Amino acid sequence: MVNLDGSQFGGITRRDALRGTLLATSALVLPGLLASCSSSGTKTGGTSGATVSGGAPDWKQFQGTTLNFISENTAPSAAIAADSAAFTQKTGMTVKIQQMELAALVQKVALDFGSGGASYDVIYADPYQVLAPYYKGLVDLNVFAKDKSLPPIPGGIEDFIPSQLLTTGRFLDETKLYALPYDCPTMIWIYRKDVFAKFKGQMSQALGFDPTPSDNTTWEQYYQIAKWFNDNKAKTGIPYGTGHQAKQHDSLMCDFSNILTSYGGGYFADDTKVGGIGSTTPGKCMLDSPEAIQAAEFYNKLLSIANPGSTTWDWNGADAGFQAAQMVMVPNWHEYASGDVAKFGENVGFFRLPKGPKRSASIFGGTGVSINANASEKQQKAAWLFLLWATSAETQVADLKSKVGGGTPTRTSVYEMPEVVQNSKWPSTMPNLLATGAAREAWKPENAYLRPKIPQWNQVDTVVFTELSKMLAGQQSPSTAMKSAKQQIDKIVGA
Repeated sequence: MVNLDGSQFGGITRRDALRGTLLATSALVLPGLLASCSSSGTKTGGTSGATVSGGAPDWKQFQGTTLNFISENTAPSAAIAADSAAFTQKTGMTVKIQQMELAALVQKVALDFGSGGASYDVIYADPYQVLAPYYKGLVDLNVFAKDKSLPPIPGGIEDFIPSQLLTTGRFLDETKLYALPYDCPTMIWIYRKDVFAKFKGQMSQALGFDPTPSDNTTWEQYYQIAKWFNDNKAKTGIPYGTGHQAKQHDSLMCDFSNILTSYGGGYFADDTKVGGIGSTTPGKCMLDSPEAIQAAEFYNKLLSIANPGSTTWDWNGADAGFQAAQMVMVPNWHEYASGDVAKFGENVGFFRLPKGPKRSASIFGGTGVSINANASEKQQKAAWLFLLWATSAETQVADLKSKVGGGTPTRTSVYEMPEVVQNSKWPSTMPNLLATGAAREAWKPENAYLRPKIPQWNQVDTVVFTELSKMLAGQQSPSTAMKSAKQQIDKIVGA
């Protein structure tokens, strides 16, 4: 079985997986998932027939073209924007990048599709909020991958981490490819190593266990650690033990989902399949299960001792609070590592999230880049070149070196480069890599969680974070919140 990082699992080698003999996400195995779209043929073909000497497709065949790329305001897009001159030098094209909060992006994309327009040639296609509901507005990229007049995917489609390709690039039909894997943020445990080390002895004596993050740490122990820090803020100089992205927003659903699934709960009966290839008929919602209610009760308890700013924070706010030393630890996306290392150096640590009664569960938030089907044929082909450049191994390494952030690789080959291996430990000139050890643990099938990939997810997500917000505000009990959410979701999905 292949992990979300493409490494070996269950006795099958990564090389076998990359040859296309097996693709999996969590326990789900889907045959024939890797389309043969990494052709390196050099014959002239397609409509443009643009080649350079020797027959290789011409990267400058659309020079002078301007592309519009709409993206969430993520670290990878910040790095891409800062390095866009490299794309212009390679292609002769210009790319204008609009970055915004995810909800605003979804709204703008929906309006663009609804009008039949193409204000954006390239779209940051969140698998749940863009790909699943609007996949009919995205181009099947196999069309361009098979066009001999266009450059092929550098390194081949098989170089992308297989399960991430499934999650971010495909929906319903495993033969169609709507996006190339662009980023892979995953929620992990981010903490102050120096503070834990300084007070380890006192905490161990008071709590009866070693507080250092480990594979055996449970969410209940995480709560006790956070409470100890709260009670000893005069010693530490940091007011709270933990902080969370618990704003009435998509971030709240993400934060809660880690605990929901670690307790054995889920949104639907077959979350593995629904989170992988996706579904239009996920069945009845399972949020009224005993496991889900127990998870909500614990989450309510945990947030009661968290930094009060938590209910006003999304992921950006939670990271800002951590960097401002308002809490000792925070569950957050691993791609915040670069900024956290810039602030705290080797004193910041990264680990997989704690275990619940069932398992450890870390929500995967990776996204692909897609092409607007309403764009003209020329714009679509030009956009294909941008997708190739933005997701290439060369660009992913440049992102790791970016001074403005940058994502972590979605390609297996990048993790195998000596330079990348060397910088995966302190000291590092590629600080985001310092969190990839924790992320790659979180990508293992037994630890990974993929939220439901369904067309109705935007509505379902809103119900979840709305009911959770009422719970956190003391307006309803955890049981009522879960049962209310279940009833609304069943209506939304037609269960």
